[in-house]
Amino acid sequence: MTITLTPLPYAEAALEPAISAATLAIHHGKHHKAYVDKTNALVAGTGLADAPLEAIVLDAVARKDGKLFNQSAQAWNHGFYWHSLTPESSQPGSELAAAITGSFGSLDDMLTKLVDEGLGHFGSGWAWLMAEGNALSITTTHDAGCPLGQAARPLLVVDVWEHAYYLDRKNDRGAYLKAALSLLNWRFADENFARSTAWTYPELTTSA
Repeated sequence: MTITLTPLPYAEAALEPAISAATLAIHHGKHHKAYVDKTNALVAGTGLADAPLEAIVLDAVARKDGKLFNQSAQAWNHGFYWHSLTPESSQPGSELAAAITGSFGSLDDMLTKLVDEGLGHFGSGWAWLMAEGNALSITTTHDAGCPLGQAARPLLVVDVWEHAYYLDRKNDRGAYLKAALSLLNWRFADENFARSTAWTYPELTTSA
């Protein structure tokens, strides 16, 4: 069994004009695929060859295997990112909306903080909306940094690596982040908010 590339949950052109089909074709079909392929190559012939992606990431953390962590965590992060976006208009459900108000004051305040954190993040990484109980927070991780194994569970993420926006926005990360706000998949966030664990995301760990 091998980890397979998480399919896009929408057509490549579905997120235009915020994110172009050309960007998605390269980002998903080349960058994400490369992380999946390299993860499979690193675990081939080992005890992790048949393991789900989450288990591979957590094993790499436990063994301080930076090479395996970088590839497997990036494979997982990207799968989560595709599901964090949607071409369909959505809003947080009532329980998540109440948690957002309690933690940030309002949805607009939360979105402003997400943009500010992503824009202020130095270098490559990810901007996450996280939940621990009903307390929400926004945090960034560097490079392949991944929240798997933490008590807090991720609800949404925005990729702030340059390859996520450079074709469309050149080096204007702020324009990309603001455009991405209209794409956030609040139905996915609602599902994640209701989860009892921080890393059970079966739709992101397809194998064959």
